[in-house]
Amino acid sequence: MADGALSAHIANPPSNARPWPSDDTSRVPNWVYTSPDIFARECELVFGGNDWLYTCLEAEIPHPGDFKRVQLGNREVIAVRGNDGAINVLLNRCAHRSMQICNAARGTAKEFVCPYHQWTYDLAGNLLGVPFRRGYRGQGGMPADFQPEHHGLRRLAVTEHHGVVFSSLGSPNESFETYLGERMLGWFDRVFDGRRLEVLGYMRQRIPSNWKLMFENIKDPYHASLLHVFLVTFGLFRLDQRSAVEMDDTGRHAVLVSRKGEQQANDATSQMRSFKANFSLRDERLLDPVREFPGDATVVMQTLWPNLIVQQQSNTLAMRQIVPRDTRHFDLVWTFFGYADDAPEMRHRRLRQANLMGPAGLVSLDDSEAMLLSQAGIETNDDEACVVEMGGRAVVNEPHMVTETAIRGFYQHYRSVMGL
Repeated sequence: MADGALSAHIANPPSNARPWPSDDTSRVPNWVYTSPDIFARECELVFGGNDWLYTCLEAEIPHPGDFKRVQLGNREVIAVRGNDGAINVLLNRCAHRSMQICNAARGTAKEFVCPYHQWTYDLAGNLLGVPFRRGYRGQGGMPADFQPEHHGLRRLAVTEHHGVVFSSLGSPNESFETYLGERMLGWFDRVFDGRRLEVLGYMRQRIPSNWKLMFENIKDPYHASLLHVFLVTFGLFRLDQRSAVEMDDTGRHAVLVSRKGEQQANDATSQMRSFKANFSLRDERLLDPVREFPGDATVVMQTLWPNLIVQQQSNTLAMRQIVPRDTRHFDLVWTFFGYADDAPEMRHRRLRQANLMGPAGLVSLDDSEAMLLSQAGIETNDDEACVVEMGGRAVVNEPHMVTETAIRGFYQHYRSVMGL
């Protein structure tokens, strides 16, 4: 992750690209958040490239025929469990006239039938039938050389790891384990350790800002001790606690790790306007985490390039999937989960603590507002740049929170992929 590695990996810059404002990633130009050309290139190279994109949990489609519609970048796919038990991810596009064949968010199907001309596909995407393929009474029909096996639904590359499904619109040249790297795989397997998962519920919100601001937010421990009343006051995530920021060798994946502290004033909280010494809860069970993972970390927020945040805040667990819509909007899809062998008390604890998260979450609501205001400040100021220098300008792992190193790591990889 050395600074000098950046220029060696940048290739094929777009012909109309503006220059990056610095040799490193301590400056991020505002135009990467507003340019339609940049957004189109992101859909092609970031979300449509050879990377593994989070798609769903196996627990969401447990039986043959169970399916879920998913948005990967600007492409819509269907994740479906086949009759053989394997999970297929199919582009939601009829091979005939490109109509979407599935408009249900989730369900169970024996086959997929295009509503326009009733072309019919099996659960693996193979074309089963074409109405009037041979015409009617000697008239019309498809050409004699039409071959159904050449007109199935497009199947994506798929990989599964401990109950989590990833797919790719490109042709991945590395396994999922290699893609994450040893350090990030260790944090991933801490939560996904092979136990059967159970889906507890969903939340979904559309945030009026660029999708990259969401990744920046989760990679930014600096703001957490300043913005969030709940995190700061109750010691859930604060810079005076033992913490760390870690990345893989490319900077594309990262984790923020912290240990719960106490609600007490000190020299650090004196600089935190969000700290409320007399703040209290009517129901203290909202913040009663119990240890369930190896180690003593009570918060681990893992960002996996390019569309996933794995959230462990106390005992509430969730996948946050990022779905870019345009330069100024993205959807954040929350899938809350636990383990099939959870005791009822733990299941209730996870659901209760989920009140911190989501569109109206006691913590996450702050982030939505911050991203809205960030986008508003970025608009019409394309010639300006954001300063990302807290903790220095290097891309290195840090044993503290007073840093923006993971944001710099994200843009180090982003520049390489985008050719900027």
